Order: sequence, then C-alpha cells, then structure tokens
Amino acid sequence: MPAYGFAHLRDRRHHPDVLEYLRRIQNTLDPFHGRFLIHGPPSEVLEGSWPGSMVLIEFPGMAEARAWYESPEYQKILRLRADHIDGDLVLVEGVGPGYDPRERAEKLQADAARERA
Repeated sequence: MPAYGFAHLRDRRHHPDVLEYLRRIQNTLDPFHGRFLIHGPPSEVLEGSWPGSMVLIEFPGMAEARAWYESPEYQKILRLRADHIDGDLVLVEGVGPGYDPRERAEKLQADAARERA
C-alpha cells in the first residue's frame, strides 16, 4: 500500500537555508523511492481556508516513508526547512486500488452499533 508524507506549510520564506534544503531533499528521497506528487504554490480553496501551501510525497509503503524521515541524511537537512517555515508534516497510509468508501461507511455504522449495545 502506498504511503504519503503530507506537509502543510504556512508562512513560507525563501531563506537561503530553505533553498539549500530544496537542493538536497531529492537525494534523501531517492533511496526510499520517494517522489513529489505536489510541491508548492497555494491551491484553489473551495471550502474553508488554507493558509500556506502543501507538499505531498509518495512512498511505496509506510516503512519507506518512516525510514526516509528517520534517515541520517534527511535529519541532517531537516532544520534547514523547519527553522524557517512553520508547518505540519504527517505520514499517512494510502488506500488500495479497490477501496470503496461505502464499505468504510458500513464498518463505521457497525462499530457505532456495537458501541451503543
């Protein structure tokens, strides 16, 4: 199952350290088969508000995503971004190709019924 590193970056600044981070991050991703799917500019907000921008990086699985984040190579450059851009980063597992949200709804309904009983 693919996994994703999702970052919501607020208050972006083009500090020289951030530019250095951008120059070096792909080399930290390559050993873990990470690739950018979204990198950047503010999106078109249709509901609510979204200050800042987003980044989405895909990995083959959660093990690779965790290994990338914890790798010495990434940890060496992390502060270049984190010291200058306020944001949140989460790792999340994706859904498989046969995912059906109706099945999720049924499971949630069954769980709620068990809790009420």
